[in-house]
Amino acid sequence: MSHGPRSGLAAVSSALLAMSRHLETRDVLKTIVASARELLDAQYAALGVPDDHGGFAQFVVDGVSDAQWKAIGPLPRQHGILAAMLHEARPQRLADVRRDPRFEGWPQAHPDLVDFLGLPIRADDEVIGALFLANKNCPKPDGGCGFTEEDEELLALLAQHAAIALTNARLYERSRELTIAEERSRLAHELHDAVSQKLFSLRLTAQAAAALVDRDPARAKGELHQVAALAAEAADELRAAVVELRPAALDEDGLIATLRTQIQVLDRAHSARVTFTGAGYRALPAAQEEALLRVAQEALHNALRHARAEHVDVSVERCGGGAVLRVADDGDGFDPAAVGRAGRHLGLVSMRDRASGVGGTLTVESAPGKGTTIEMEVPGG
Repeated sequence: MSHGPRSGLAAVSSALLAMSRHLETRDVLKTIVASARELLDAQYAALGVPDDHGGFAQFVVDGVSDAQWKAIGPLPRQHGILAAMLHEARPQRLADVRRDPRFEGWPQAHPDLVDFLGLPIRADDEVIGALFLANKNCPKPDGGCGFTEEDEELLALLAQHAAIALTNARLYERSRELTIAEERSRLAHELHDAVSQKLFSLRLTAQAAAALVDRDPARAKGELHQVAALAAEAADELRAAVVELRPAALDEDGLIATLRTQIQVLDRAHSARVTFTGAGYRALPAAQEEALLRVAQEALHNALRHARAEHVDVSVERCGGGAVLRVADDGDGFDPAAVGRAGRHLGLVSMRDRASGVGGTLTVESAPGKGTTIEMEVPGG
């Protein structure tokens, strides 16, 4: 192999330390792939996490530029060598992947892969990923594979620890989701109890005022003042609940980190590729950031659940003192001029209300079969 024993062990140690530093699944996947490619001195590396529909919930590559990856197109399906790694659950070491009878080709923009080493990532009895490398940077024996048995052993060691890191990342994300759900449940109970009591008192006081209007106007006036006070208290309770329901991550991490985390989860959970970029963004007041987040969530929901998009790109860019959010998908699209009831179904009314509520604007560009782009611009604080 290209590394001596000392450098090989050092690379393994560095890879394991790097994996242990990340809690988000996408970051763990990227670290595994980059570490594997460096460790075995390969030109390309990739890791796919399968979904339940014959595709991949996530697919991370190293050695391919963003432009190349975009040109390649949609994520691969579970077929050919990838399917073999997932379903046969054993290593695959090939001198030329193109000559294997299971090879089914790749898109035109895909780089040429020759010698190939791949193996499944297993957690207990479950295959949770397929990790592979191609085109080892070394002289190849005539008709032979550049990857050696020692390479296979090192990659197997890395895969074992990758399984642990992935499992821990998933547990962390699940724990965070449960914490959020529990907090929302608690707030719902508190909101119900507090506001229900206020509304009940308000109703009784209003009834008393109505009964006193004719025979004791002075007392009726006092009761009406009490109605106004109770209504104000109920409004305060609701306002406090809304503040508490603001996403905790938004307060802790800010808009960019919160969006990036949520989009990583969506990218893992759906067959569509969901990407995010942020450019020169500067923090905005809480109301504007929450409005941007909610509109992004609604637009993502539409693209992934209704539009059958294969790729959704989300970006947030600085615009003067404010920001522009853009959510673009390649899904079914629709006619914005004739949405009617569909507009409400897609949450367009809600999105426009959120934008105008913080002094912003919302524009929708779409056409049947042409995808949809939703853009929201908000001013600075």
